[in-house]
Amino acid sequence: MDLMSPVESMMLLAESPGHPMHVAGLQLFQTPAGAGPEFVRDYCQALRTSDEVAPLFAKRPAGLNLAWAAATDVDLDYHVRHSALPRPGRVRELLELTSRLHSGMLDRHRPLWETHVIEGLADGRFAVYTKIHHALVDGISAINLLQGSLSADPLDETIRAPWSVPLPADDPSPSSRRQTLTRAVKSIPGLGTSTLGLARSALLEQQLTLPFRAPRTMLNVPIGGARRCAAQSWSMQRIKDVKNAAGVTVNDVVLAMCAGALREYLTDQNALPDKPLVAMVPVSLRTAGESAGGNAVTAVLANLATHLDDPAARLVTISSSMRTNKAVLAGLPRPQAIALGMMLLSPVVLGGVIGTAATPPPFNLCISNVPGARNPLYANGARLEGSYPMSIAANGQALNITLVGSGDRLDFGLVGCRRAVPHLQRLLAHLETSLKDLERAVGL
Repeated sequence: MDLMSPVESMMLLAESPGHPMHVAGLQLFQTPAGAGPEFVRDYCQALRTSDEVAPLFAKRPAGLNLAWAAATDVDLDYHVRHSALPRPGRVRELLELTSRLHSGMLDRHRPLWETHVIEGLADGRFAVYTKIHHALVDGISAINLLQGSLSADPLDETIRAPWSVPLPADDPSPSSRRQTLTRAVKSIPGLGTSTLGLARSALLEQQLTLPFRAPRTMLNVPIGGARRCAAQSWSMQRIKDVKNAAGVTVNDVVLAMCAGALREYLTDQNALPDKPLVAMVPVSLRTAGESAGGNAVTAVLANLATHLDDPAARLVTISSSMRTNKAVLAGLPRPQAIALGMMLLSPVVLGGVIGTAATPPPFNLCISNVPGARNPLYANGARLEGSYPMSIAANGQALNITLVGSGDRLDFGLVGCRRAVPHLQRLLAHLETSLKDLERAVGL
């Protein structure tokens, strides 16, 4: 057996039937010209015969969620499933199926992942939904694993399964992971001192967005297990045009786009608070060439300025908040940066364990921007047209917004508690309106 890290154990501890802790990707493919009616079935069957399973995809929890055991025989007929949509086969039916698939827990007696190959879209496209437990991968790792099995060559007919793609050679050994764990544990006493120092400095200089300053909203309530998923793509060029005109970052524009949408959505629900919403924004600590497995993220908190009516003023406030908070984060050693992210998440984890929502909430929602491939990708000649991330809703955090930058587009995936976040799909229209408002505000 292999010892878990504190983050991995925390992700398993927080899970319950009403609080599944997996991340997922919904990939949408256009079949190649001349593909026959059996193309998707044959693709699914080829995945099921990809029986060289990397160690990450053979892990299952053991030892009271303190260690990993390796499955000796991974049943691919169980893990790889073939589904078809009911008529009329719209994207709506696809997202309804995705919502149901995203609601159920993974079987802890087996390796913690599933892949669903889905056909039946009326326009001839097909989809692949893959979910992996957050104890095994963070969001960036999940996208890298899924896209790493695809090819940049549209004529490449080799079918590679994500679980059969070898991880980089520097994937840490058990002894290396134990050393990393030991360093992280040793850093925790120092974390208390450094975090208190950072908090004091932030309060005096008003530079750091601290937890538990967020207003309580309709999003910050206990949740049930049923999920609703929504997805849509936007042009990367539109985002970059706003970025260049305003002198901010792409992520600042994305956060402002989400802030405007949330402001309108909550206004529609007569639930917009007077105080600005606060978003937790994951920040990757992964270096170039580092293993795609595991969790190597921390987080900062961003003031979304939802109390401001002016889109330009919101963008300025968000950019300033992100810039100063990242500057504070950059001054921390990596083990302490990870521990700080664990501290920010701990109220959410505790809410998952005891089934309640923290009051006041540490933050209002998570908004995560995950880098993806810059060039077109293909699976047996089928072009990847959308790569929509589906992340985690939690007790006290009923909505999650995650997006992947893929070449010339941004693919947004929204996940909400079906009960707590009504009419989730309306947020997509509000996102488009918010982007148009930003374009007008910067003179485009």
